Amino acid sequence: MLALFDLDNTLIDRDAGLERWAGDFVKARSLPHEARATIRARFRARARPEDFEDLRACLGLSDSPGDLWREYVDGIARSVRCFSGVREGLEALRAAGWTIGLATNGAGDIQRAKLAATGLAPLFHGICVSGEVGVRKPERRFLEAAAAECGVPLSGGGWMVGDNPETDVAGARAAGLRTLWVGHGREWTDGPASRT
Repeated sequence: MLALFDLDNTLIDRDAGLERWAGDFVKARSLPHEARATIRARFRARARPEDFEDLRACLGLSDSPGDLWREYVDGIARSVRCFSGVREGLEALRAAGWTIGLATNGAGDIQRAKLAATGLAPLFHGICVSGEVGVRKPERRFLEAAAAECGVPLSGGGWMVGDNPETDVAGARAAGLRTLWVGHGREWTDGPASRT
């Protein structure tokens, strides 16, 4: 059986990692305290290399956008942590014969850096990152690519586990997968009906 997992705020705590990185970045550069809130607001949903041109101008930094992006990738990778029980859960699924895949939106370099830093990469049969395949969740083509990375067809069914009602749950249901929403204490308030 196939089980695809989202990465950010499903397996790893991206929000807390962003908070840690923003604090360290502001402190290391002696930026005003308000810069931390600016960084968090701009990158709360996601960060892309091109976003650092705007951040550079907003904060009056002299670094190139490329250098800022590389600093962000390295810093976030050091700052993120797995949620409790993630590694053990993935290992148990593999031991039970499940085919485990990662299906995550984002730039390849940052998502792979997070996987390497947390040690999760070897636990997956396949890893699919939207920035590397040119299509994002909730598109069916992305989920087909994720299943193919695991060596199985999407038509064989399976599960998608994620924290986003639209990209992880609705998109996977539309593609014929069963779903599991990871709320981390949040109540289900939007998206499709909360049934699996």
